[in-house]
Amino acid sequence: MASLRALLGVVLCSLMVSSSEILPQADFDLQGIAGKWYLTGVCSNFKWFVCRKANMKSATAMVELTEDGGLKVSSSFLLDPCWKYETLATKTDVPGKFTCSISFSGYATEMRVVDGKPDEYVLNYYISTGRNETFVENRLYGRSLDLSDEVKEKFNQLCLQTGVLPENIFHLPKTEECPLECIV
Repeated sequence: MASLRALLGVVLCSLMVSSSEILPQADFDLQGIAGKWYLTGVCSNFKWFVCRKANMKSATAMVELTEDGGLKVSSSFLLDPCWKYETLATKTDVPGKFTCSISFSGYATEMRVVDGKPDEYVLNYYISTGRNETFVENRLYGRSLDLSDEVKEKFNQLCLQTGVLPENIFHLPKTEECPLECIV
C-alpha cells in the first residue's frame, strides 16, 4: 500500500503545474465578487489542513470592495464558540490577483480568482509562504450551499492540477450560520 501511495504521489507531482501557470480568470469581475458567499469546498497539502479536515464544515464569507480596489473578507465558522476573522486582500497589477496576510498566521499569501460566475460560484487558488514552508490551498465558494456536480468537478480538477492529493480534497458538510451576536 505504501509503494502504491508513493507511486501515486510521483504521478501527481509530475502532473502538477507551477503556480505561475495558474492564472486569474481573464474576464474577472471585481464588482461581481462582493456580497455573501459560502465556503463549500477546500483542498490543501498543508499539514494543518490535513490533520483537521475531518472537523471542517461549511462557512460564511462576506466580501466587500475596498476604496483602493482590494477586498475585505469577513469569514465566520461554526465552532464552539463561533469564530470570525477578517482578511484584507490588496489588489495587484493583474486583475483577479491579490496579496494578503493574516497577522496571526505568519504566512504571506497570494490569492487568484481562477474561475467563477458571480451569481453562482468562484474558485480561488492560494499559495502561502512563511515559517520556512510553502503550501497550496484551493477554495470553492458558492452563493448557496448547493452547487452543481459540474462546479464541484471543476474544483476537484483544480485541486489535482495544483498537486493536492485526492484524499485532501474536501467538500464541506453543510452547517448552520453563526448568529451575529455569538461571533467572537
